[in-house]
Amino acid sequence: MARTDFDQLLKAGCHFGHLKRKWNPAMAPYIFMERNGIHIIDLNKTAEKLEVAAEALKQICKSGKRVLFVSTKKQTKDIVAEKAQTVGMPYVIERWPGGMLTNFPTIRRAVKKMSNIDRLMEDGTYNNLSKREILQITRQRQKLERNLGSIADLNRLPSALFVVDVLKEQIAVKEANRLGIPVFAIVDTNSNPDNIDFVIPANDDATDSVSLILDVCCKAIQEGLEERKVEKADEKAAEAQGEEEVAAVEKPKRTRTRKAPKTEEVAEEPAKVEEPAEEEKPAKAKKSAKAEKAPADEEAKAE
Repeated sequence: MARTDFDQLLKAGCHFGHLKRKWNPAMAPYIFMERNGIHIIDLNKTAEKLEVAAEALKQICKSGKRVLFVSTKKQTKDIVAEKAQTVGMPYVIERWPGGMLTNFPTIRRAVKKMSNIDRLMEDGTYNNLSKREILQITRQRQKLERNLGSIADLNRLPSALFVVDVLKEQIAVKEANRLGIPVFAIVDTNSNPDNIDFVIPANDDATDSVSLILDVCCKAIQEGLEERKVEKADEKAAEAQGEEEVAAVEKPKRTRTRKAPKTEEVAEEPAKVEEPAEEEKPAKAKKSAKAEKAPADEEAKAE
């Protein structure tokens, strides 16, 4: 079943492009027609590309990887933050810090600095500082929180980048291309789709359009996360069952080894009882031989 259809995209206004004089010729395959000086996007291709992108995002998150959402436009950044939070993914909605991907260790140090400030606030070290120092540290903490607070739990490079406006976020796209990170993007008629791995041709300015596309992609991500949980639960159950089977196989072996010495002792006992019986027979035979020799000696003496 398709994740979205033509009517939903049409109702959300995904088909509205930019003015003809602002278009990028590379977007020609995704343009349906021109009306009143405005390019109209082919929604059939939008639905097709959106389905492919959603499935790819699902597989990425199913494998335990993370997707970084990027949108610094005023009209869409709140939507991106809300949708990313629902699936627990990192996002950037303020200023894109230059070198965030290509110089990731430096960004991580800035995030650690923010956590160090939090620790100072908790252990009471602030009490020994002057008001001026406290004010400076507080302002620094607010700035770090504004720029890097949404990626505080991003301990390694993301496995994919989701961009709302390619033209505005071109620095982020270039960094991802340099590192070989796949880029998912909502591409309008004024943008270049050549550097995008998963192109979603649609209106990137209308809030309804962006909200619909993000909703479809986030639902796909949620499906991937749920399937991953189910697979992990099945693996744990299989491991537990395997351990039980191994334990059940090992128990009979231990009981057999304990019973083996008992059977050998029982077999040896009759042999010990029979040994004296065998020794008595020759003794009786010796006595009878002596008894026979005694009368014979007496007869010889008489003669």
